Amino acid sequence: MFQPSDAPRLFALSPGADFPAGLVAGLLERTHGKPPEALARVELLVNTRRMQRRLRDELTAHGARLLPRIRLVTDLGDLGAVDGLPPPVPPLRRRLELAQLVEGLLVQEPELAPRAALFDLSDSLARLLDEMQGEAVAPDVLRGLDVSDHSDHWKRTLRFITLVDGFYTSDAPDRESRQRLAVEKIVARWQEAPPDHPILIAGSTGSRGTTMRLMEGVAALPQGAIILPGFDFDMPESVWDSMSDALMAEDHPQYRFHALMQRLCLTAADVRLWRDQPAPNPGRNALVSLSLRPAPVTDQWMVEGPSLPDLNAATTDVVLIEAPSPRAEAQAIALRLRAAVAEGQVAALITPDRNLSRQVTAALDSWRITPDDSAGKPLALSAPGRFLRHLADLTRTDVSAEALVTLLKHPLTHSAVDRNLHLVRSHNLELHLRRRGLAFVTPQDLQQWAGSRAEAARARGKDGDPAEGAWARWLADTLPGPQTDAQPLETLVIRHIALAEAFARGPLNDPTATGELWQEAAGQKAQQVMRELLAESPSGGALSAFDYADFVAAILQGGEVREATAAHPGVMIWGTLEARVQGADLVILGGLNDGIWPPSPTPDPWLNRKMRHDAGLLLPERQIGLSAHDYQQAIGARQVVLSRAVRNAEAQTVPSRWLNRLMNLMGGLKGQGGAAALDAMRARGQHWLNLAVAYEGDFSAIPPARQARATRPAPRPPAAARPRTLPVTQIEKLIRDPYAVYARYVLGLYPLRSLHPMPDALLRGSVLHKVIETYTKTEATDLMQVADQVLGAAVPWPAARLMWRMRLARVAPWFAEFEAGLHGTPTLIEKAGAVSLPTLGFQLTAKPDRIDIWPDGRLEILDYKTGVPPSAKQQEQFAKQLLLQAAMAERGGFPDLGPQEVARITYVGMGANPKVEATVLTPEACDTVWSELEALIARYLSPDQGFAARRATFKALYPGDYDHLSRFGEWDMADLPVAEDVGDHT
Repeated sequence: MFQPSDAPRLFALSPGADFPAGLVAGLLERTHGKPPEALARVELLVNTRRMQRRLRDELTAHGARLLPRIRLVTDLGDLGAVDGLPPPVPPLRRRLELAQLVEGLLVQEPELAPRAALFDLSDSLARLLDEMQGEAVAPDVLRGLDVSDHSDHWKRTLRFITLVDGFYTSDAPDRESRQRLAVEKIVARWQEAPPDHPILIAGSTGSRGTTMRLMEGVAALPQGAIILPGFDFDMPESVWDSMSDALMAEDHPQYRFHALMQRLCLTAADVRLWRDQPAPNPGRNALVSLSLRPAPVTDQWMVEGPSLPDLNAATTDVVLIEAPSPRAEAQAIALRLRAAVAEGQVAALITPDRNLSRQVTAALDSWRITPDDSAGKPLALSAPGRFLRHLADLTRTDVSAEALVTLLKHPLTHSAVDRNLHLVRSHNLELHLRRRGLAFVTPQDLQQWAGSRAEAARARGKDGDPAEGAWARWLADTLPGPQTDAQPLETLVIRHIALAEAFARGPLNDPTATGELWQEAAGQKAQQVMRELLAESPSGGALSAFDYADFVAAILQGGEVREATAAHPGVMIWGTLEARVQGADLVILGGLNDGIWPPSPTPDPWLNRKMRHDAGLLLPERQIGLSAHDYQQAIGARQVVLSRAVRNAEAQTVPSRWLNRLMNLMGGLKGQGGAAALDAMRARGQHWLNLAVAYEGDFSAIPPARQARATRPAPRPPAAARPRTLPVTQIEKLIRDPYAVYARYVLGLYPLRSLHPMPDALLRGSVLHKVIETYTKTEATDLMQVADQVLGAAVPWPAARLMWRMRLARVAPWFAEFEAGLHGTPTLIEKAGAVSLPTLGFQLTAKPDRIDIWPDGRLEILDYKTGVPPSAKQQEQFAKQLLLQAAMAERGGFPDLGPQEVARITYVGMGANPKVEATVLTPEACDTVWSELEALIARYLSPDQGFAARRATFKALYPGDYDHLSRFGEWDMADLPVAEDVGDHT
């Protein structure tokens, strides 16, 4: 294929060129007129499977022929390079072994790092070990670094780096170490007996030391050659010469090529075009090349900028989208992709931003367009991944109601049989949990629920669900308890898999059934990951439930699922690496913001830049340089869209440094029409943003038929439907928010509690009342001892329990003094009573906190509050609770007392600043409040009276349970209530 040459053969294609198509065309040109087996004797080493597939497709598109052997640079088994080498140690096993060593070091020296950093440190050490092996940097090299300025930090670092010594020289090599050994072995073999057939490495930049060594070996072969993607032929020799210092130039897109040329003793002039294939837009390539020059750049811009061609022609096919938000960016990109489909173009979105790619995929679904996404979905976000993560989390603590309902509703739970009946039972259980407000659920709670359901059904004369009890028993038996101590990883994995299969199986009496857990691509991948974890678990030592849940989540996050979908052949979503494989008519570069493209460098807890450079390890800028090369390759395509969001959910964004350079350079080249060309790029991008806004719809103009605002409701139900019994606590509600009384007692709507109950004011008040009730009934002498018993039984949150105890302890001395100053004897505590209004057919009920009898036979009614008690004026207008209880007591509403005169009502505020609000009563006061009650009830029993929403709320921001039902927000407090008949008034 090649003429004999003393110099290595280094070929390249320009940025923007369709690299696979150009590579194949060059191969066919060089083998034209030769025997058919000439092409079959060629060996091609490429860097990605997508490149491998694309090359095969390009070759077959040129007709039937014998094909060359195409393999990955990481797959050298067919070259005989791995003969005699032991198999590589699985990465998971090495990760677990390192975690064990790090844990042992942290146990001995806990001041080095917190326990929570165990897996992060071990993963970082594993990456460092891979890097050392790939770059052939021995641990002794690190020990020999000059660290005079970082001695304290370096001493701590060496404690950890020493842990990898044994793995670096181990007889059981890691994958990277084995690859390095294989490359050295094959290069040595080639030096002794060079192959007589062509061997080409195509599409690789030599970013890793092992790959660079293989490229050196191939370049030295008589029929060896390297074909580079996206080589910048526009860059002057002087610029190439200025990139010798890696610390200054490694973030440049062409630096890796410069390093390769240095290794091969070549210059940029020695790099030849693989074939005479012009770039799609040479003028744009020259512009981008100048914008990416290594620092300092502005002097080069001033010298070389005027020699650039007309920038309007160079950027005619470039669109710049500067969207106001990520959502707008995704919608504009989706619209451009849809237009490409309509025009018959092949289009590709290239972005490292997975959030953006998911948003674009969702937007394309509006037109039933499914893009071919090269990245797939993280296993942790798939249905089996979420299922396994959730089950691992359940073993950390007691099972909360929220976690239980989430598990029961998961599509894999009870997926073997009768899934519909399972969902019905889960719904009934959820209603029970919400009504009771349970924070945590025990097996006993589940059994009691099933028993109460069966009893309620029998009481109604119905059979109910006969299998519901068996379902509850299955759930109670399967539900895991909290793991309190560390256990071997193998035990944890076995239990985790068994638990997942049990929940997926349901009550089905078949231990081999696993429902849909391990089905489809995601299930099969999850099963593979868990089996691998089980196989390597003997190397994992013992873990706590918290460590295990975090570890499993990290393992699942590292897996990817590529589900079989009917993707559109003309719409693709690629990562930045696929920019080298691009053969699309339209290329969209999305997410061009700093921190996304290029991504922020991964923090290195071990070595700084200078130390990495001195040791021969990868610099943080190397990844930036590779991303820059992908950008330079992609922006050279025929039609290009550059896209970014000006603002994200948190703050203003910073444009990608490469895009920023391009805009600054164009803005300064007014003589070449740069500023006008940039404005035209923005105008073309604004067109797609305008379409996105139009597509989303403009709802600011409300149709005339819908312009009328919602009215403030005041429903008027028929007299027969109006409430005939109310507790005294609802009388204030009837005064302040009658609509809430209507919703609860007429419509029968009760607010359900959250599945994630919190230690709120309502619970705190209930606990306080229980403490005072127990203290008073048992005639205890120590309030705090009673408080400890009640808090332990009623408050399952340790932090809230401690905080409430401290608050109660603060007011306990004051409460003891208050109790000592009371005149009466506690007689009635938390007992219900009722009084009828015969003329109205109405009954008022009450359950006083406490009623004392004074020595003279009169009564004192007390009510305990966790906050500030109502003032005298509030009691006069709204807070009628104790006044009405006093009127009930004088009318014999509490059978244990009989009709008695009430001397005083007392609100006891036990908040941060304890306060007593006592009111001395007269018989006239009780008669007055009772006549007011009769008038109020008579008014609301009248069919003409509406139950107005939020009539006199204490605060404008008062959170009503029924505000959504009254559509509060569509009307405001200044609107007058509009009465409207509801129900059957006939």
